[in-house]
Amino acid sequence: MENVIYLTEKDYKRLIDLVQQQRKGPGMQANIAKLGEELKRSKRVASEEIPAEVVTMNSSVLLRDLKSGNKMEITLVYPKDADVNARRISILAPVGTAIIGCREGDEVEWPVPSGTINYKIEKVTFQPEASGNFAL
Repeated sequence: MENVIYLTEKDYKRLIDLVQQQRKGPGMQANIAKLGEELKRSKRVASEEIPAEVVTMNSSVLLRDLKSGNKMEITLVYPKDADVNARRISILAPVGTAIIGCREGDEVEWPVPSGTINYKIEKVTFQPEASGNFAL
């Protein structure tokens, strides 16, 4: 049984729109399907009620690679804001889809060409809703 993931109503609506737009375009189909599955199993809550330890859109997250122990901090963004060099990772990237709606302490995995990567969500270092910004 997979963990429940939590999304704000606003993130959910924007992500549904994104999935519908992307389904019309070429490529990215597997990622879009995976994001669609995540949206279906999500529990939606008001922005003001989302727990501070849950990964929402525009959250910054500290991840730890369970194999190597290496840590990295990324910010989860919409595709138009993605910038790998600035560690701004698109929701459509496998890691983005894997962490949305998860909370601190959760372990996530996603496929890469060389196998599977397993990360633990160490900390949500910034979440817009927790800082009172419900518009991001």
